[in-house]
Amino acid sequence: MRRLLLAGLIALPFAAEAACPDAAAVGRLAEALLDNRPSPPFTGMTSLEDGFCAQAQLVALLRQSWGRPVGYKVGLTSSPVQQRFGVNHPVRGVLLESSVSLRDGAEVPARFGAVPVIESDFLMRVRDGGINQAGRDRLAILRHIDVVIPYIELPDLVLSGGFDGPNLLAINVAPRLGVVGTPIPVEATQDFVDRLGAMTVTMVDDRGQERARAPGTAALGHPLDVVAFLIEDLARAGLQLEAGQLLSVAGYSPTLPLEAGRTYTVRYDGLAAQPVSVSVRTR
Repeated sequence: MRRLLLAGLIALPFAAEAACPDAAAVGRLAEALLDNRPSPPFTGMTSLEDGFCAQAQLVALLRQSWGRPVGYKVGLTSSPVQQRFGVNHPVRGVLLESSVSLRDGAEVPARFGAVPVIESDFLMRVRDGGINQAGRDRLAILRHIDVVIPYIELPDLVLSGGFDGPNLLAINVAPRLGVVGTPIPVEATQDFVDRLGAMTVTMVDDRGQERARAPGTAALGHPLDVVAFLIEDLARAGLQLEAGQLLSVAGYSPTLPLEAGRTYTVRYDGLAAQPVSVSVRTR
């Protein structure tokens, strides 16, 4: 496996940049992820650019096993979490097919990853490329989103310690698996914009214990503001959103440990007239 992973990086020019982890180091991280083993953090990275450099290498390796890129994840969408990682803005990673491979009610191993956790999340799907010119106008952005989707993220925090901004980027902001609920068609109205901000996102388990609760505004003030950040962040890298891409726009709970034999449900109260939720069971 190691020989295969390293071979996949031979042609990548950024692998040799001074503060970017080299191909061998990124290959070891990829192996650890695929083998469900914790990995030590990278050392020597001095900037977020170094983290992005490592991320690009890692994604190129993981797509062999976890599938093609299908969109983006935005992490660190609240000030307390940003302070923990020593950055003052969100960060982005790449969603691979494995991150949206499971459906509501799926069962997964409690030990699905090296350092497996669960998080309340939320997806949006891009309708068309016009979203890249929508600016920061929430309603204008919403006109280029066709559905919003209840979503439980199952990240893998893989590193055995040393978390900081560059290392979080280097592990691609940690997406691994995800459970996708029933898509909700977007209403391109101010009322729908308001409901996205006013909804309450709650995670409960099958004992009735509330594990986390947050308002829609917990993510940068509004989930559509997360999309605005992502558009600007991608533009700085010469990239754009494309039709059909999925956007993971919010961590509406801290990353929480999993227990085997439990069912976890995330509810989105106030988003629609009918109850909206998504569940996963662990074994």
